[in-house]
Amino acid sequence: MIFNKVEICGVNTSKLPKLKEKEMKDLLYRIQNGEAGCRDVFIEGNLRLVLSVIKRFNNRGENVDDLFQVGCIGLMKSIDNFNLSLNVRFSTYAVPMIIGEIRRYLRDNNSIRVSRSLRDIAYRALQVRDRLVNENNKEPTVEQIAKELELPREDVVFALDAIQDPVSLFQPIYHDGGDEIYVMDQIKDTKNLDDSWLENISIKDGMNKLKDREKLILNLRFFDGKTQMEVADEIGISQAQVSRLEKTALKHMKKYV
Repeated sequence: MIFNKVEICGVNTSKLPKLKEKEMKDLLYRIQNGEAGCRDVFIEGNLRLVLSVIKRFNNRGENVDDLFQVGCIGLMKSIDNFNLSLNVRFSTYAVPMIIGEIRRYLRDNNSIRVSRSLRDIAYRALQVRDRLVNENNKEPTVEQIAKELELPREDVVFALDAIQDPVSLFQPIYHDGGDEIYVMDQIKDTKNLDDSWLENISIKDGMNKLKDREKLILNLRFFDGKTQMEVADEIGISQAQVSRLEKTALKHMKKYV
């Protein structure tokens, strides 16, 4: 994402106006009283706020023009829902709204498709989470969120996991001035362990000690997944002979595995 570009969506960001707090309050009163033109002036005067927010998403590889437009939607929603009777700065209220709008856009446009019902549960869970944080000044547990939604805990966990952004295995998570440590360095491989590697070596070594016919039967049975009858048909002997040769070969293999 390029943030040093001067023009975004046809807007020259170097010439954007900046409103003072008193000017914003005055304009908000006039907007809510229906005065024409005030809304456009207010939006233009807060586009710098949108720019500051979208910089937080500079590692997503998204088009800056797209994020700017989505951020403007969040800004306009903030104007429509802002309560002047509360002693809160507009920017304090608008920033979470703009961030929320951008996050919804990123989730909905994620290359990993998530069902609408699952996304709805996740968004409701996030809303409940924010409300409980504001009410109790502490992070709620998943159980508390699930209770508010009247849903099983597992459904909430699954929904929240489904909307998480995918992480690259090559994303650096630590840097001490030397070599970086990546996500893949912290993932355990449960399939290719040293024990499995040594076991594979011993299996190959044991197979090499077998007679050609025994080796062929074990390959067809356990590597190609064929039945004893299919093996018998393929090599031209009876199923009983295949069974006998297989047992003998496995008995020999036990000495090496």
